[in-house]
Amino acid sequence: MERFWQKCLFHYLRVDPEEHAVVVTEPPLNPPESREAMAEIMFESFNVAGLYVGVQAVLALYAGWATADRADKEVAKAGVGATSATGSSSAAAAVPGHISTATAHLTGTVVDVGEGVAHIIPVVDGFVLEGAIKSLPLAGRAVTGFVQQMLRERGEPVPPEFSMEVCRRIKEGHCYVAPDMLREFGRYDRDPAKYHRALKLPNPKTGVDFRVDLGYERFLAPEVFFSPGICLSAPQGTPSLPRAVDDVIQACPIDTRRALYGNVVLSGGSTMFKNFGRRLAADLTAATSRRLQPGATAIDITVRSHAMQRFAVWFGGSLVACDPGFRAVCHTREQYHEYGPSICRSNYVFRDV
Repeated sequence: MERFWQKCLFHYLRVDPEEHAVVVTEPPLNPPESREAMAEIMFESFNVAGLYVGVQAVLALYAGWATADRADKEVAKAGVGATSATGSSSAAAAVPGHISTATAHLTGTVVDVGEGVAHIIPVVDGFVLEGAIKSLPLAGRAVTGFVQQMLRERGEPVPPEFSMEVCRRIKEGHCYVAPDMLREFGRYDRDPAKYHRALKLPNPKTGVDFRVDLGYERFLAPEVFFSPGICLSAPQGTPSLPRAVDDVIQACPIDTRRALYGNVVLSGGSTMFKNFGRRLAADLTAATSRRLQPGATAIDITVRSHAMQRFAVWFGGSLVACDPGFRAVCHTREQYHEYGPSICRSNYVFRDV
């Protein structure tokens, strides 16, 4: 990892780390020992001027706020400084350690789906509810593997040594989420030509082109997020993504749940499928509606998609680094030399609400 960071700083960015503070992001449930090791590398090997360890979920919320439309921002600003349902200030700037960028609405449920794992992280007033975090083995790799499985079963002539790469390209370029799977299959049965895609791809080894025909795989592959039982690689008993999100929010304090349902923020490349947010919102709405008592007020579900969601964590980190108050919340080189790597052992966002 040290060599990778060295390449990033000196080869790609071409900066002197002694003159700059560095933002490093961490996944949920990152052990304190990893933070200390990270601090040692940054301060001992690179002698950085400062270090800010950002939690990916909070940075994704920053990104969601920055890309929200003006109406959403006005609603959130109206609540800054007011008392929230939890009894604490909803203005994240009032929380020690937060920067002014965080005066945005920092309550929400982050659904971060990458290549290997999906994390659902609830955040209330800028603090992560660590005990409610849930991880699922449903991510981009599972979708790629499911495409590979279906093409293999149908006998498509994909060279085995390039199978994963071909299936990854199919996943990223041609797959989408069906708003209603049964209706989508009905449309496919009535007019399969509408869904057909014929791909002509070169074999990098021989130079000879081969053809792959696509049909229902285009909408069936991403269905593993919503019906994991259809995929053989998904562990038995794995809940669907909407159910996991619902379970996470239900595990949070009751007076925070409406706010968490009302701001579900997508993050990660595997949330970029067309209709992903729409389907997640529909399934969450169905799950919450089944629990409503007669006469009860319906729960508003808002799933936020935006142009930067694939790089939401990076984008949120860039907003933090550009904030005028950034230097004030960094761990400085002087602090490190005085107290050692233990200054990074804990992260203030993991605090009981």
